[in-house]
This record gives sequence, structure tokens and C-alpha cells, in this order.
Amino acid sequence: MSSPSPVLGTPTLLSLRDRVLILTVAFLGWLGAGVHMAITQQTGRAASIDLLGRTGEIDAPQFAALSKQPNLSLTDAAQLKEWEVSVGRWFAWNQCAFLFGAAAGGLLFGWLGDRIGRVKGMSLSILTYSTFSATVYFAEAPEQFVGLWFLACLGVGGMWPNGVALVAEAWSHLSRPVTAGIIGTAANIGIFLLATLAKQVPITPDDWRWVMLVGAAPLMLGLFSLVIVPESPRWLATQGKQHANTSASSGHIFRPPLLWVTLVGIVLATTPVIGGWGTANWMTPWAEKAGSPALRADVLQTRALTGIVGSLLGGWIASVVGRRLTYFLVSVVSLLIAQYMFRFLVPTDELFLFWVGVLGFVSGIYFGWLPLCLPELFPTRVRSTGAGVSFNFGRIATAMTLFASGALMGYFGGDYARIGQITSLFFLFGIVAILFAPDTSKKQLDD
Repeated sequence: MSSPSPVLGTPTLLSLRDRVLILTVAFLGWLGAGVHMAITQQTGRAASIDLLGRTGEIDAPQFAALSKQPNLSLTDAAQLKEWEVSVGRWFAWNQCAFLFGAAAGGLLFGWLGDRIGRVKGMSLSILTYSTFSATVYFAEAPEQFVGLWFLACLGVGGMWPNGVALVAEAWSHLSRPVTAGIIGTAANIGIFLLATLAKQVPITPDDWRWVMLVGAAPLMLGLFSLVIVPESPRWLATQGKQHANTSASSGHIFRPPLLWVTLVGIVLATTPVIGGWGTANWMTPWAEKAGSPALRADVLQTRALTGIVGSLLGGWIASVVGRRLTYFLVSVVSLLIAQYMFRFLVPTDELFLFWVGVLGFVSGIYFGWLPLCLPELFPTRVRSTGAGVSFNFGRIATAMTLFASGALMGYFGGDYARIGQITSLFFLFGIVAILFAPDTSKKQLDD
């Protein structure tokens, strides 16, 4: 392990072993966060049915029976619709718990990463999402699930800014398109692994709690990271400057000259988060309602598998094609595919999974783009905070969208496709915003 420089404010060099260790732990930490993203989508509906049944708000066995009957009386159809709206509403609120929690965690742990170090911020994030995931196992009411999942997802939000900042500062400028792609794939690999496991052990209203123990598995990784992983030399080097200027704080990103940079970063990071959740979030319950838990797992698995490829290539594509053109094209194509799927296909169509895979690949490019480009916008002293605010502000906006969608489930009558048509329109913001964004193609990390 490398040691801090004896002269405060002077960066030290990391060995290849140190840099590989940093990349590996950050990759695994973000993979664990991806597992939690998949848990949110895969478990939200099943857990809602179970917990609403436990609290007497629906009759879970009767709900399951009516859902399987092709022809229902008017009375049964009305009852099923009422219960479906209630389940859909709590599903949306479970997603909000993830998004608000991740957003708050990005702010909190991003700030901590700039104050106490990237490694401590990353390690505490992993420990947070692992520990609270285990507590959700014991939830007995939908309100308990939402509250505990919010706390778990604080750690999910904190993992991204600290892991990305740490990797960006540890590796050279020439290596960053590759490392950005590697980090970008991690969450999709986590999503794919959980979806694959869910195909083998279906997540149902009667059997969903085991998934929370899977989410708790990275606990040892968090402890290992806290003790073994070396700190960012760039962050260590800024500590002398921070002592000389004690007024430096996370508030700097909201004041000139960084205010405009922060606003640009927020818009660029918000579009793929809202657009991605506006498509993937509603495709999984839509598939489950139209088919089965196995089809739901197929959708998530297909999207994640192709998303891995897109994320891996995202940093390289941005370096070859250009930051701005890559982002613009990805936004246009993602919008067109999502609108086509929600308007003209249903999950049981033969080509549905094919288009899920295409959308997964294209939108996955965003998540190789973001780890490369967001750190380029901010100086070292506020890089973790800036990246965290930019990336996680989109979660707040997405949560508000989903909260509204949950409240409007009654209006849409449980029609997930209608909601998907609306939320996927957020890709339009990316198409417009990138026209006003600075091109950082030739910019190296700024101290």
C-alpha cells in the first residue's frame, strides 16, 4: 500500500498493484450497488403484494387467483383493478425510496469523500447499503420496507461519486476511457447477476426476503476497503490547500465559478437516470403483469447483459466520436426505441426482448460516458461532491416523477405502458442540453 506524502500538499505515486486494487474494489462496490438497483425492480412488486396482504389492505391469495383468470365478472374486475392500483402505487413508492435514498446518499457521502477521503466515503457507503439491506428482511408492512430501503440506498448513492472520483484520480489520463468503461459495466453486471439468480429462484410474494440477504453480502468488502485500499494521492495533496483555506466546502459547487459547471453536470447526469428509470422501471412490472416472474427476470437480464457491453464501450466511444456527439446520438436513439416499444409492442411479443437488448446497449453507453466525463468538470477539492450532486440530482427528479406516476396509477388504470411513454420522453432533455455543454474531450483532470 502506498503511504501519504511526508510533505502535505505533495501528491504521491501509486504502484500498479495499488491502482488495480482501487479499481477492483470500486468495481465490486458499484457491482453491489447494481445488485440493489435490481433488487428494487425485481422485488418491489412482489414485496408490495405480500406486505399489503399482511396489513389487510388486499387479499393476496385472491389477488393472485384473479390475476390468472382470463374472464372476470364486473365485480371481480373492479376489485382486481383496485388492488392492482394499490400494488402499483406501492411499487412506485418503493422506487422512490431507492431514488431519494440514493440521491441523499450521493450528497452525504460525496461530501464525506471530499472531507475525510475517497476511500472512507466509499467504504462507509458499502457498509451502509449492506447493513440496511439485511434489516429489510424483517419488514412486516409496506411503510417499513420503504423506510428501511431508503436507508440502505443512502449507501448506493454514496458509492458512485467516491468510487468514480477515486478511480479517476488513481489512473492516468490515457487509461481513463478504459477504467471509466470498466466502472460503468459494474452496475449492469450486478443487475444481470441478480436477474440470473432470480430466474433460478423466482422472486414471488411468498418468497422475496432471501434477496435482501444477497444485498447484504458485500459487508465484508466494505470492511476490507476501509482497512486495505490506499487513498487517492490527488485528494491527499489537496489537504494542505484545504488547511490553508478552511472556508473551502461543498457549497463551492453552487457558487461561481463552479455554479455553471454544476448545473451542466446535473442536466447531463439527470437525463440518463430519468430516461433509464422511465423505461426499465416500468418494463419489469409490465412484463410481470403480462407474463410471469420469469419474463420479468428475462427483461432485466437482457437489458443488463447488453448494457454491460454498452457501458464497457461508452468511455472508448466518447473518446473516439467525441463527448458531445456521443451523448446526443445516444439520447436520440434511446428516445426512439423507448417510444416504439411502449407504443407498439407488448412484453409477450416475439421481438420484445430483442428491443429490450438494443435499448440496454444504447442507453448503457451513458454509464461509460458519465464516469469519464463528470470528473473532468470538477477540481479535485470538490470532485466527489460535484460528481455526487450531478449524478444524484437526477434521482431526485426521477423520484418525483415516479411519485407522481404512483399517484396517477388510478388514472392510468395500472397501465404501465402509458406511464412508460411519458417518462421516456425525458431523453429529450439530453438532446437539447448537450448542445449547450462544454466539450471536455481534450481536458485532463484539474487539481
